[in-house]
Amino acid sequence: MAEQPMLTFTRVPRDMPEKRPPDLRRTDFREIYAEYADAKAQEQSSRCSQCGVPYCQSHCPLQNNIPDWLRLTAEGRLREAYDVSQATNTFPEICGRICPQDRLCEGNCVIEQSGHGTVTIGSVEKYITDTAWEEGWVTPPSPSREREESVGIIGAGPGGLAAADMLRRAGVQVTIYDRYDRAGGLLTYGIPGFKLEKDVVMRRNRQLEEGGVTFRLNCDVGRDISFDEIRDAHDAVIIATGVYKTREIQAPGVGGLGVERAIDFLTASNRKSFGDAVEAFDSGRLDAKGKRVVVIGGGDTAMDCVRTSIRQGAESVKCLYRRDRTNMPGSQREVANAEEEGVVFEWLTAPKGFSGDPVSGVMAQRMRLGQPDATGRQAPELVDGSDYTEEADLVIMALGFEPEDLPTLWDVPDLPVNRWGTIKADYITGATALDGVYAVGDIVRGASLVVWAIKDGRDCAAAILDRFGGLTAVAAE
Repeated sequence: MAEQPMLTFTRVPRDMPEKRPPDLRRTDFREIYAEYADAKAQEQSSRCSQCGVPYCQSHCPLQNNIPDWLRLTAEGRLREAYDVSQATNTFPEICGRICPQDRLCEGNCVIEQSGHGTVTIGSVEKYITDTAWEEGWVTPPSPSREREESVGIIGAGPGGLAAADMLRRAGVQVTIYDRYDRAGGLLTYGIPGFKLEKDVVMRRNRQLEEGGVTFRLNCDVGRDISFDEIRDAHDAVIIATGVYKTREIQAPGVGGLGVERAIDFLTASNRKSFGDAVEAFDSGRLDAKGKRVVVIGGGDTAMDCVRTSIRQGAESVKCLYRRDRTNMPGSQREVANAEEEGVVFEWLTAPKGFSGDPVSGVMAQRMRLGQPDATGRQAPELVDGSDYTEEADLVIMALGFEPEDLPTLWDVPDLPVNRWGTIKADYITGATALDGVYAVGDIVRGASLVVWAIKDGRDCAAAILDRFGGLTAVAAE
């Protein structure tokens, strides 16, 4: 009888891919985790308990069939593992790199709850799809027949790209409009290369282009083309712009030289990785080299900023967050990586203003956690007499993002938005009150995860195909 290939967690310990030493990874923007070898991927996949109720799957926004592709990997059936993974996830190699698995699939792994250490789901997912690319299993959309219907997608981020992929595979004509010169949205210009190397995103963009998706880049809706023009040119329109407006604080010194927005800082850094000329970076304004950097915020964007600052050669990097480590919204894995690289965290600390212009310091105050707020999290309270100044030459505000005022920017006053400025749309189909107009991702949810945007894009594409009469028009001849 053949040996049981699964349930080895009682004798095989959890083992992440090797992580590059901090003193080496501080010097470049390459990804910090090595790739699994075949034997190691099989070994770690075999730790899965194949439980009857797979909480890893139920806590994945895409409902990825994780137990099945872990078993197939453990058995060395990688082509089948990739097929199962790709069936529910348009970009598994991206999710494997940037999803906060510690809060989603891995954080809900049954064997983790029993003290054996979670299955390394994200690393295996990355390995499967990277292998698929190397073997040539990943192919451009190739519909059996072309359809006459067309869809215009505003925004080339993960939600828009996921919708485009599904629609093209069904033969729909797809045009993506994006204000930037490269597709990918935050995947390209927001997330640093040490988490997601840019060739991973660019090859997906090329794959879609080779599959017949038309990209209209450097195209700013409301300036270069009107929303009504896009709507007139297509049978349906998907709004997938994301949210890029930085959440601000009202405090003395905001707006002064050296008090910068996270999105500007990260975009400049990522553009330099492409070899672009970036005046704001080349002048030194958005370059952390030799500076005392203070990042304000506790989410994943803040973690991207502190770790980018380290790699740019900052003299020191501190992160101020008004709650404690346990209550921060960012990935605990990212915090640990940042600490290894030399970032200092000042927990329970909030800014009250900025001194100097150019900035020379953050006027800070200590906090304590009081009663829970409306979300159930403990609300931070000021500690009287705790004010102090944190010296700084560059302050990066990473307090989250808000939607732009699209009805005004696009001159579409009947585009329905809620009181937070996000578009009102059905959470399953993405349909808005405007006929044929859909919205997906952060512009509906508010700032959220890439994996949720991918799910929204896929669900919306399915709804639009239903609108077009389903898949009957592309049935195999």
